[in-house]
Amino acid sequence: MADYPALEITFRASSDPFFRDRLYAQLDDFSPVAIHEDEAADRWRVFFRSASNRDAARAALASDALLEASSIDVPDEDWARRSQDSLKAIDAGGLIIAPPWDVPTGKPVIVIEPSMGFGTGHHATTRLCLLLLQRLELRGARVLDVGTGSGVLALAAWKLGAGDVVAVDNDPDALDNARDNIARNGAAPSIDIIQDDLGGLRIQRADIVLANLTGAVLVRYAAELRSLAMDGGYFILSGFAPEDVAVIRTAFAGLELIEERVEGEWAALSLRLS
Repeated sequence: MADYPALEITFRASSDPFFRDRLYAQLDDFSPVAIHEDEAADRWRVFFRSASNRDAARAALASDALLEASSIDVPDEDWARRSQDSLKAIDAGGLIIAPPWDVPTGKPVIVIEPSMGFGTGHHATTRLCLLLLQRLELRGARVLDVGTGSGVLALAAWKLGAGDVVAVDNDPDALDNARDNIARNGAAPSIDIIQDDLGGLRIQRADIVLANLTGAVLVRYAAELRSLAMDGGYFILSGFAPEDVAVIRTAFAGLELIEERVEGEWAALSLRLS
């Protein structure tokens, strides 16, 4: 039975609101396949593709006084699948996001196969984005889903009537997962998939830009994101805490606030480029 190389990261107290966002971005350089947060939110278990990636990540974090990282090997007892098996369908306004084994009838359904590293629709940021998306007129709209992950937001835009949907990510594994989910829902002819980095993305501008990323990434790439929307276009942003809304608003200064939503420790914004 194979083992998964992993890091056990324990957090020390910090007043930096973007510390964990930056850690996500830093870890991304080492190709993690999943990050599990414990219930107390003071420890992460980060799984990697290889022991060399795990060890390089630990070396990169060695001087960080805000955390302690230790290397572990986790027995492969189908942990990824077992961790997802209890997932049930969720209702996000007018849309149902469901795993293949719990597909209800009634409202429009998007079926997402759980994967080790990509969204199932159960995270609060995804639900917030879905709710804000349903507040906009999508019929015939062009929509960009930046950092698509599982493809759930791109599929939601398509399901809600968008005429042209593009799913963008820089992770080939994420795009494989998105591609499978898009095909599973019968949307392959309608959603384009692009592998690219946000900093170098050159693409036709859209009516609606979806970016469920992290606060640090949204701030860093605010100008690039703004350039993706046409005049009068909308942004739906999430991946940050309610106390960080002011920082995100500053990074996107000049955009009209359409709506702000909060669920627990997460927030999302709908903004308009006038």
